[in-house]
Amino acid sequence: MAARIIPVAVFDAVVFGATGDLTLRKLLPALYWRFRDGQMPEGARVVGVARSPLDDAGFRARAADALRAHVPAAELDPAVMDRFLLCLSYVALDAARRENADAAQPDGGWQALTARLDPARVRVFYLATAPDLYGPICRAIAAAGLVSPLARVVLEKPIGHDLASAREINDAVGRVFAEAQIYRIDHYLGKETVQNLLALRFANGIFERLWNADVIDHVQITVAETVGLEGRGAYYDRAGALRDMVQNHLLQLLCLIAMEPPVALDADRVRDEKLKVLRALRPMTEADLAALTVRGQYAAGAIDGRAVPAYAADLGGARASRTETFVALKAEVRSWRWAGVPFYLRTGKRLERKVSEIVVQFRAPPFALFPDVGATVEANRLVIRLQPEEGIRLSVMTKEPGPGGLRLCPTALDISFEQAFGLRYPDAYERLLMDTVRGNPTLFMRRDEVEAAWTWVEPILDAWSARDDAPRPYAAGSWGPTAAIALIERDGRTWHEGG
Repeated sequence: MAARIIPVAVFDAVVFGATGDLTLRKLLPALYWRFRDGQMPEGARVVGVARSPLDDAGFRARAADALRAHVPAAELDPAVMDRFLLCLSYVALDAARRENADAAQPDGGWQALTARLDPARVRVFYLATAPDLYGPICRAIAAAGLVSPLARVVLEKPIGHDLASAREINDAVGRVFAEAQIYRIDHYLGKETVQNLLALRFANGIFERLWNADVIDHVQITVAETVGLEGRGAYYDRAGALRDMVQNHLLQLLCLIAMEPPVALDADRVRDEKLKVLRALRPMTEADLAALTVRGQYAAGAIDGRAVPAYAADLGGARASRTETFVALKAEVRSWRWAGVPFYLRTGKRLERKVSEIVVQFRAPPFALFPDVGATVEANRLVIRLQPEEGIRLSVMTKEPGPGGLRLCPTALDISFEQAFGLRYPDAYERLLMDTVRGNPTLFMRRDEVEAAWTWVEPILDAWSARDDAPRPYAAGSWGPTAAIALIERDGRTWHEGG
């Protein structure tokens, strides 16, 4: 089945931080895929910006190396790659400063950047940099006269490290760009399964009628990684798992599960409903911490049979760190739809498997109609898989085939999107980059969403900081601290760890 191609306008994309890991590992491969599939029109241009003293040829060589490293060899067409590389150019400048002028570049390189751009085109500024540079870069863009009605700016997470810094960044960017021009990206929202969650709920009456506390027992959201710091130690040790994953990715997934049906699927109506969920989360107090949150830090262990060091060793072992690499918590959405339904969230590094999934656990049948069938009647479970393989699985009880009595067994109705539709699904960045060009902000976070998420998370951070205890250790290759198991099992439930 061929993918339906939706054309986009001819555009200029300016990527600040063009020699960094995000650009080389994610953005350039995503743009290559869109070029290969016909969604980058003739004449579209990508201008890399960074401080490294490269020319166009040097940047294209780095881009080629990145594509060979991050696009499967079977999918990398050399002729297509060569044409794609011709779309790339490079300007060397310190993006956050205009006063770094020298004799060769009297305005620090901004004039050279301006010369590469067409004022009549859609203009996307992608800030693949540290968040503390967002304000200075935007001010420099404005000072260079590059803000136009067709301009958009893309901000990577995290937006700040607490509520005050998030507001400061939003204020700084908002003084240059209108809110409608600001695209705060959370790549989890670009995953095919996340969008299928909207279709599952709102295009299938069977599910929406069951989507409430009368039928659902609890919800689990797990984002587990097997990797460690991957060269991000300096950033991660300042952030930790709560800032890095819960404040954005996991809360956004919770919002899509818990939101009310929007009156329309336009950007602000969807984001209005997500905002209501964030504001309905029961605030956590210091007294709640022991019962409702667990933080951990990985110790030495083994991943896929290979010994891996502890977090402190990954940092260089120079000092002890109180940064959490694992978080589990129990949240509550205070609404009529979700009254009494707990939301269990967990995320961590160096866990047993790489998996991102949402589990909607339905209530058990009200009484045992099949008491002597040789099998425990299991409650229905809907598992929405985000990675590594995107899909949806519904567990139901069925009769085993054959004579000899009524024997029940759990059976999965399983949809793998790639197998079901016979095509390669675009990476989240591919979709979100093109949505930016199209001017569709539905899958991006609005300012008030970001600040509402920080409002809920910040008291947890503050309370943890005030405590004397360190994060609980857990062996790399496990599912986290044993306290995370107790968090859910004291409620008579258990974490889903199936395939």
